Amino acid sequence: MSSIVSYGSYVPRYRIKVEEIAREWGEHPENIKNGIMIYSKSVPGPDEDVLTISAEAAKNAFRRANVDRKTIGAIYVGSESHPYAVKPTSSILVEALGLPYEIHSADYEFACKAGTAAMQNVMAMVDSGQIERGIAIGADTSQGAPGDALEYSASAGGTAFIIGEEGFADINATLSFTTDTPDFWRREGERYPSHGGRFTGEPAYFKHVITAAKKMMEKMSTKPEDYDYAVFHQPNGKFPTRAAKMLGFREEQYRTGFSPRTSATHIPVQ
Repeated sequence: MSSIVSYGSYVPRYRIKVEEIAREWGEHPENIKNGIMIYSKSVPGPDEDVLTISAEAAKNAFRRANVDRKTIGAIYVGSESHPYAVKPTSSILVEALGLPYEIHSADYEFACKAGTAAMQNVMAMVDSGQIERGIAIGADTSQGAPGDALEYSASAGGTAFIIGEEGFADINATLSFTTDTPDFWRREGERYPSHGGRFTGEPAYFKHVITAAKKMMEKMSTKPEDYDYAVFHQPNGKFPTRAAKMLGFREEQYRTGFSPRTSATHIPVQ
């Protein structure tokens, strides 16, 4: 069974408050904060991007545990904001992290699910015996068009997981629920992503998160009260709160997990 051997995160130091953004567009900050339950967000520095954020997160993962880098057989990076349209982030990280050249590497794009896909593929390679350990990274410097609702929530940060057979936390199961729902997209050459407005709620976020969570618990024969904590995808503060309540989780189970928006994994922890 795959386990998390180590992990590391990196969030840019700079912050911008909702009040600053609202002031520029003549919006009332309290209405914005109460509506999306976000009070500030991280902002990447001029010399920071998904590559630098991923490198710092991975370095922190290596600092946390004594892992021989020669045992790393794969590195996968999930992001919606890779710095290059044609040139992989993962291959640059091989050099930056001093990983062996005989390594599987790839970049994934699936908006906020890309980091989860990276974890699932590393797990599959570890479980099949193809590699001893691998690194899965989810990182973003998400963009929002000026004046768009995403400007208040699109943020920056990343987390790296080193996954192997023996670690401090077993990954009991994963499950994905995938449909083609108009939610969030950016065509080649466009500077900012677009989103489907009201489609990002009921048919996108809630349908997928609620269904995946229910099917996960069915698969594992568990129920909400069996978990100490539950962490949900967080495009804002309002959606995960509502989803947790709809699934039957208590406030003390999900409140601890709230954080600035990043590409996060969607795997409940038992």
